[in-house]
Amino acid sequence: MQFDRRALMLAMGHMAIPLAFAPARLLAAPLGAFPFTLGVAAGDPWPDGFVIWTRLAPRPLDEHGGMPMAPVPVRWEVAEDEGFSRIAAHGEAVARPELAHSVHVEVGGLLPHRHYWYRFATAGSDISPSGRARTAPPAEMLPQRLRIGVAGCQKWEHGYFDAWGHLAREPDLDLIYHYGDYIYEGAADLSNPWIVRPHLGDKLYSLDDYRRRYAQYKTDAHLQAAHRACAFLSTFDDHEVDNNWAADIDRDGSPPEIFALRRFAAMQAWYEHMPVRQAQMPRLFGRTNYYRRLDYGRLVRMHVLDTRSHRSDQPCNDGKVRPCPPEAHVSPTMLGQAQEDWLDEGLGNEAHWNLLAQQVLVMPYDRNPSEGGEPNFGYDSWDGYRPARARLIESIRRHGLTNAVIASGDYHRHFVGTLPCRDEAPDGEMAAVEFLATSITSGGDGRPLPDLEGQYRKNPHFKLMIDKRGYQLFDIAPGLWKTDVKVMDHVQAPGGAISTLASFAVEPGRVAVERA
Repeated sequence: MQFDRRALMLAMGHMAIPLAFAPARLLAAPLGAFPFTLGVAAGDPWPDGFVIWTRLAPRPLDEHGGMPMAPVPVRWEVAEDEGFSRIAAHGEAVARPELAHSVHVEVGGLLPHRHYWYRFATAGSDISPSGRARTAPPAEMLPQRLRIGVAGCQKWEHGYFDAWGHLAREPDLDLIYHYGDYIYEGAADLSNPWIVRPHLGDKLYSLDDYRRRYAQYKTDAHLQAAHRACAFLSTFDDHEVDNNWAADIDRDGSPPEIFALRRFAAMQAWYEHMPVRQAQMPRLFGRTNYYRRLDYGRLVRMHVLDTRSHRSDQPCNDGKVRPCPPEAHVSPTMLGQAQEDWLDEGLGNEAHWNLLAQQVLVMPYDRNPSEGGEPNFGYDSWDGYRPARARLIESIRRHGLTNAVIASGDYHRHFVGTLPCRDEAPDGEMAAVEFLATSITSGGDGRPLPDLEGQYRKNPHFKLMIDKRGYQLFDIAPGLWKTDVKVMDHVQAPGGAISTLASFAVEPGRVAVERA
């Protein structure tokens, strides 16, 4: 596709005025169809701005999303009002075929702690939907409230994304923390009774495979609504690449140099579809640090961890080698030395709260409820990495923190509890509070947990366990942290309703969680 550069620049100059996106001012449509089928998103808010994202895909499930193999200029605007009458920032980005015609704009120069609206347009196209995001407060400010939604594990096949629509309508959200499993990499298994809408294509290996799977997920209207509602803090777990992968090791025993090719393709597709900064773009040479830190003034420091890229292999070959007693659950590192050092340094702060935003269950969890039975601990969670967990606890205690809260996912259940300082004393001294948010759809409508009374008896540090779909809401003030546990009545058919199952409260000077 050829562009008249002079005419394009003249048109873009017209678009810089406040009502810049009036259709009459655009060039004749070069794409021939509405290109914003995958929506818009914002992410990683700082006091002076945030990332805004879109991907041009007129036919999202076709080859290359229906786009020509050429760079396409994209105009963007950020406004102080929903009607875009007061433009705060504007510019032009290039949607490149090398990045699936995705656009990542790191908007700066905005005012702290206020809402903005954003949108995109290409020459001759319709205008994108508009999204909203709020900048973070300045470093010296102590905001009186921060409201965060926590969600993830959204397996397309297992249900409908109505929970995202409900989360989009939650009032006064500052941020949504997506803990991972944005997509699932497997082929459809039509014999599974939980499959209510199948994946397109086979198991994912190539960059095009992963791009098409993201496109399928992002066509969902409820998910798009959540992205438009507020900024996301996006990370990843295993299914963005391969189930239970660990650093350079996949589930199938592939040679590390072969798996590295697949992992790079998967992480490029993740970057192409997430509203994250260029620092999170995978690199051909050297490692990308996906872990990062966000401060909300003096209220909350958020440590966003990466529990996949640097971990050692799971114990007992991820449980395939049996027996694998608790004393064998000693895989040495979950975060890697550099990330451990970074986290330890960052925990030395004066914030009212420290939020460890990560992916997998940290609390010990004995899954065998029978009295006197052999303990049954997981392999892929921190239960498989007990030396790493001990070092995390030691770091929290060395800094004298009583305000550490852990946000987790992966388990497809709601868990609420506290992290014991010693595995052998689950009812003893505690190091942190943990809220593990259930899945959006993974696991379907759920089922009653077996011998729930026995599970609580074996795990006295747990306050809640339930196999229901939904999300969690963190309502954070300087002197009180409140978490609402939200559950769906069903997800295997559209139209599910949301309700609050329970609410929990935490005070920053006491490592304990109680029903509110």
